[in-house]
Amino acid sequence: MVVTIDPGHNGDNFSDPGAIGKLVWNGREDEACDTTGTATDAGYTEAQFNFDVAQDLAADLEAEGASVVLTRTTNRGVGPCVTERAAIGNNAHSDAAVSIHADGGPPGGRGFAILEPVADGVDDAIVAPSQVLGTDVRAAFLAQTTMPLSTYDGTDGIAPRDDLAGLNLSTVPKVLIECGNMRNATDAALLVSSAFQQQAAHAIAAGITAFLLSRPTGGAGP
Repeated sequence: MVVTIDPGHNGDNFSDPGAIGKLVWNGREDEACDTTGTATDAGYTEAQFNFDVAQDLAADLEAEGASVVLTRTTNRGVGPCVTERAAIGNNAHSDAAVSIHADGGPPGGRGFAILEPVADGVDDAIVAPSQVLGTDVRAAFLAQTTMPLSTYDGTDGIAPRDDLAGLNLSTVPKVLIECGNMRNATDAALLVSSAFQQQAAHAIAAGITAFLLSRPTGGAGP
């Protein structure tokens, strides 16, 4: 099985606003190539969190025998654009793909959410399997971490989105997980913890594994 892991943003995105601010076509409209992401009040960045969880997740999946493709292998760089991140998963013919994020939501809001694609032409064939993937990841994350379902994003932790290139342009089953809200003090205390990051990675790996084992062809294809 091939799994693409996309750690959202990048550690030096703030250093090149021209590059990350350029417009790209996301399948429905123009959006920025990327953003800097958010951070906790103490300055721990989302880009670092995403990368740390992705590293733990890659190790978990590789230990189970999966081939892992990362959209970036360092937190010292700019980009790639969200369109390129989708293309990396597509070109790898991934059996599943997940984009790792943490949200910058309202300070009073808590919890994690799974963002799923909606049909836009390019991704039509992977909408249904992505919904299954999202359900599996949500169930594992809820069961295996102390992070609750989001109180402000989506319904029961699921949020269909049509404005994200990473989902709109995917031709392989893919979801994006907001692992918690960095702007909420309770969530932030968890998100900065290496113990929680490992817990989150284990849970995401369990959800992906459940999805792959449930596929009628053993995991390949939409």
